[in-house]
Amino acid sequence: MGRAYQNRKESMAKTSDANAKVYSKYSREIYVTAKSGGPDPEANLALRSLLERAKRDQVPSHVIEKAIDKSQGAGGEDFDTARYEGFGPGNCMVIVDCLTDNPNRTFGDVRQCFTKTKSKIGAQGAVSHMFDHSAIFVFAGDDEEAVLEALMEEDVDVTDIESDDGKITVFTPNTEYFKAKQTLINIIENIEFEIDEIQFIPQTMTAIGEEDQEMFEKFLDMLNDLDDVQNVYHNAEI
Repeated sequence: MGRAYQNRKESMAKTSDANAKVYSKYSREIYVTAKSGGPDPEANLALRSLLERAKRDQVPSHVIEKAIDKSQGAGGEDFDTARYEGFGPGNCMVIVDCLTDNPNRTFGDVRQCFTKTKSKIGAQGAVSHMFDHSAIFVFAGDDEEAVLEALMEEDVDVTDIESDDGKITVFTPNTEYFKAKQTLINIIENIEFEIDEIQFIPQTMTAIGEEDQEMFEKFLDMLNDLDDVQNVYHNAEI
């Protein structure tokens, strides 16, 4: 069905997952999700999915429990989501997702990452229209036609499905996330997801020349060093 998984898997890897502050980033996201939707994963599906992802990324249980407990305390921190878009080194397109308790500080910090690497931060919507906001599921299997048929029978809007190296990748609109996941759980016994997330997937890739690669790596490192940055998506092809 079109675009190859091999060409996208690098962009699907969230840069924050390789960051030394990954526990802190998960802790903040768990806190916000539990505070807004409740601490019970059975009732809060967003929290349940987040906890499953955190465990796959080997986030210690005490970090998870502390974030949930903290979310139920009186007062506490008040985080808002913030999204910034622009063009990074080599003119690649970039989306930066943040959780912040001080939007002015966060905007200044993110803007500095752009300006110090000869990049350009843009207005909201500057590049996001060139990304698909997709739910992505990767799991073991090789019969993509059977999986597609089962999903379609449940009226799940599948935008793409691929089979490669013993793994099936399903793409759906982000709004179909919970419906698609539950259907996959129902039709595949003991399914284990390698990837089970909502991400921004670039519609096209931008090749980064050698002269821009060092600056691009610096740009990502600077963003990932910011506590408020949760995820960075881009269409750079190294």
